[in-house]
Amino acid sequence: QVRLVMKAYSFIRENVPRVLSSVKDKSSTVPVPRISQYLYFLFAPTLIYRDNYPRNPTIRWGYVATKFAQVLGSLFYAYYIFVRLCIPQFRNSSQETFNLRGLVLCIFNSILPGVLILFLVFFAFLHCWLNAFAEMLRFADRMFYK
Repeated sequence: QVRLVMKAYSFIRENVPRVLSSVKDKSSTVPVPRISQYLYFLFAPTLIYRDNYPRNPTIRWGYVATKFAQVLGSLFYAYYIFVRLCIPQFRNSSQETFNLRGLVLCIFNSILPGVLILFLVFFAFLHCWLNAFAEMLRFADRMFYK
């Protein structure tokens, strides 16, 4: 939802001044973007609206498959971390009576797996998922990390 709100804000911020200036100048044509440009912007991995983006001539389907395989690998690895490191900690604590020491130990034993899962989510979404969609949309400007 936050991403869609940011994209809508960028779209409005880029287009409203152009429309207002053409109305102010009483121009015969109002520069309103086409629906196809807006739809491309919604799926493109960028938050800055432009009417045209640099495009690659072809789609490398092997690259797309590799990125989606990395997303699946990240999901399976996150599942493995949950099953082996997180669930046993909380399963043992649910069978005992509540005490503060047990809760603190449970939380501290879950910090490292939580950080690993956080890194996996960032890698899977920000690197693999966005690069795969950028390749499928032939989006050439891949400066995601700048």
